[in-house]
Amino acid sequence: MKTDILAEIVKHKRAEVEMLKRVSPLSPESLNRNGRMPVSMKRSLAAAPAGIIAEFKRRSPSKGWINRNAQPERVLPQYEEAGASACSVLADRAFFGGSPDDVLAARNAVGLPLLFKEFVIDEYQIMQAFRAGADAVLLIASVLSPAEIAAFTGRIHHFGMEVLLEVHTEKELSDIPPETDMLGVNNRNLGSFHTDTGNSLRMADAAKRATAGFPSAPLLVSESGITSGMDIAGLKRAGYGGFLVGESLMKGDNPGDNLRRLLKEAGI
Repeated sequence: MKTDILAEIVKHKRAEVEMLKRVSPLSPESLNRNGRMPVSMKRSLAAAPAGIIAEFKRRSPSKGWINRNAQPERVLPQYEEAGASACSVLADRAFFGGSPDDVLAARNAVGLPLLFKEFVIDEYQIMQAFRAGADAVLLIASVLSPAEIAAFTGRIHHFGMEVLLEVHTEKELSDIPPETDMLGVNNRNLGSFHTDTGNSLRMADAAKRATAGFPSAPLLVSESGITSGMDIAGLKRAGYGGFLVGESLMKGDNPGDNLRRLLKEAGI
């Protein structure tokens, strides 16, 4: 029987968040922000020659440990020095080996915009993101209803952060709120975890059509499976302004050097 990894993650996440709400309750009035107030990740990506969102990620549900002993306070300064425009930090513990504490450590280590990368299913996690010092929060269309996407977008903006809304199929493009800051096309199927960078190329025109009437067009971000400068060059031609790269950078002892090689291949 084929395993749906996303369904397993979301089931675990619902139980985890309910437990956290009982043992460590949060309220908007009680939040203390770590570090500076949020800045615009969208503007940072748009202003860069290649808007790289360099990801801190220790493990993957499909491939196991990538860099088990990596620490954000060591890796993220390497990314910043190598030319990243923003960073993504996995906050899920059970499946990716991360935590909100990694976002806290990242905020204390770099000045780059930070993406709180989680399977958000509750406002509690948005408050976690704000408290940790994040500048943007990932929302996944396949995990949420259209009403939840709209409501969570409003709450994220209430805290001064931005939204990266992730889609994988054309059908999910109908769920995009006009206030979306960044629209991510995931090249990874979150059910099977199969990756195909061609998905971003196939989705580019449909994504532009779906957001054509918005007051401000969301910046297009291609996510996952990007391993070469050729990938970035082709995606830029298709209209993407942001590129979320994780696994290929985290392999080995020097993620910053891996990013430098990628940018050099892309001619940047």
